[in-house]
Amino acid sequence: MATILWIIAVILVISGIVALIRSQIIMGIVLIVVGLLVGPGGVSIFTKN
Repeated sequence: MATILWIIAVILVISGIVALIRSQIIMGIVLIVVGLLVGPGGVSIFTKN
């Protein structure tokens, strides 16, 4: 499960960076924040902590 969360988090953060480069500032920031929250190192929304 942790591996899947890492993959999803990396995809979200990379998508956020690409959005920032393409001048979609708000969407980029949202994707990066969601990616950091989903990742196992962050506050994962899939665990019962």
